[in-house]
Amino acid sequence: METAQAGGAPAPSPTTDAVIPAAKPQRLMSLDAFRGFTIVAMLVVNNLPDAGRFHQLNHANWGEFVTFCDMIFPWFLLIVGVALPFARSARLSRGVPLRQFLAHAVKRAATLYFLGVLIDSSVSKRLVVGLGVLQLIALAYLCAACACELRRGARVALIALLLVGYWALIRFLPVPGIGMGSFTEDANAVAYLNRVFLSRVGLKGFLSVAPATALVLIGSLVGDLLRDKAKPVSWKLAGLLVRGCALALAGLAWHHSIPMSKHVWSPAYVLFAGGLGILVLALFYWAIDLSGFRRWAFVFVIYGVNPIAAYFISIMVRIHTVQEWMVATPSGDKVSMWNFIISWYAAAFTPGAGACVFIAAYIGFWWLVLWWMSRRGIIWKV
Repeated sequence: METAQAGGAPAPSPTTDAVIPAAKPQRLMSLDAFRGFTIVAMLVVNNLPDAGRFHQLNHANWGEFVTFCDMIFPWFLLIVGVALPFARSARLSRGVPLRQFLAHAVKRAATLYFLGVLIDSSVSKRLVVGLGVLQLIALAYLCAACACELRRGARVALIALLLVGYWALIRFLPVPGIGMGSFTEDANAVAYLNRVFLSRVGLKGFLSVAPATALVLIGSLVGDLLRDKAKPVSWKLAGLLVRGCALALAGLAWHHSIPMSKHVWSPAYVLFAGGLGILVLALFYWAIDLSGFRRWAFVFVIYGVNPIAAYFISIMVRIHTVQEWMVATPSGDKVSMWNFIISWYAAAFTPGAGACVFIAAYIGFWWLVLWWMSRRGIIWKV
């Protein structure tokens, strides 16, 4: 999650620079803002009380069309890919040899994987070595970093190979007792392989590394577009719009063969989410880097320049403080401070409004923490 650097981006405005002194002049602010928007969305869907009231802030059930909540994780993988060419170019321009860049990628992936294990083990109160959010990001990033030296055409071919191969596995691998091509929640090739083979060795979900890597590689192609100094920003914006629409439409078309599903990271889901993510990035790029509307961006940039702190620290603090501390209610019952605070907001407002006010306060609290860190140049990189 090392933040990206972009050559040729406009220098930060005095307003933003005063808020984020750690930001470097060559940073692509629209990418930081999009990353921050994605992190905020993660925190909202992971912490919103009574989330059942808000359909788009919940993952879609099997067989339902994907929701906004389903877009958040793929968008972050896309952003990891967009940042990859910038990070690689910055290191190589400083004379860092390729093998050292790849060694650094291995180190980053291992650190991310370890942090993911810490989160999962803290939640379960026991050692859990599986494939959670950070672990999947780590493996997909590492695979994409190793492939980043390939020419663009070769990366496009590799993306197609990963997605078509994964689709073929789902479509043509016979499931014992069911047959070939079944795609129900419990009877599909990916679920079968997870249940019979991968779960036994703590690698449930490992197959999703293939489509996730494809998504990071798609992001790397977008990064190549954005760091092309020979092209004007208007041309880059047009390129983002064309690529985003093309991928989203391709995902919708593929949906008729194997439906979109976050549960198995189906190729249609990867393309559709990636396409929408590129379109959202295009919106940020137009507003910030093309039109110069930059002052509002610091709201998200504060999160975007320190994503590890925003994600990992907020989860660990919540787990080991307010979810463990017990307080007495007026009725004499003991509940966690987390539930006590949520109940207070629900009682002070209507339940729906209380949930919204609570999550706004939660996001605001961590924004202040990250703002304090950025004022002191504390950027936690992996």
